[in-house]
This record gives sequence, C-alpha cells and structure tokens, in this order.
Amino acid sequence: MADGWILVIWVGATTAVIRAAGPVALGNRELPPRAMAVIGLLAPALLAALVMTQTFGSEGSSDLVLDERAVGVAGAGAVLALRGGILLAMTVAVALSAAAHAVL
Repeated sequence: MADGWILVIWVGATTAVIRAAGPVALGNRELPPRAMAVIGLLAPALLAALVMTQTFGSEGSSDLVLDERAVGVAGAGAVLALRGGILLAMTVAVALSAAAHAVL
C-alpha cells in the first residue's frame, strides 16, 4: 500500500477516535449553555483563521503578503455582504484573482 493511503487511513481513524471521545466522556450529560455557545463559535473562528493564513501568508516564512489572492477574497466578501450567493462569491473571487494575477 502506498504511503499516501496509509496516511489517509491513519488520519481517518484518528478523526473517528477524536470525534467519539466527546460523547464517550460526557455520557448522557448535557454541557452548560455557555460551553455550547463557545463550541458553536469555534468553527467560524477556525474557518476565518484558515482563510486569513491562506490569503495573506507566504510559503516558507511567517511574513504577511498582499497579492492577488487578497483581491479575490475582498471581492467575495463584497458579494456576500450584499447578500449574494456562495457560488457567485466564488466566481467573483476566481475572476478577480485571475485578473489581478494577469495584471500584476
């Protein structure tokens, strides 16, 4: 078996164990509402951090970079702020990033 597939299986098994650990540890008890509110905010915060590091990060260093990816994210943000759909936002992001890459 190729090393890549071994890694995929390992990551899948690890994810299953981590996801099962919460319900096993809690049993039938409910978390307090304050804890549930914090857990509900984790996914959007992690997604925002991922978008920011992938948009403004540079490969191989910790420097921040402002390039054509930022133009695409700004365009997608504008579409979403105007209540546009996610597919339209993605299309605008790709078009603006490609145009900025061609110009710059």
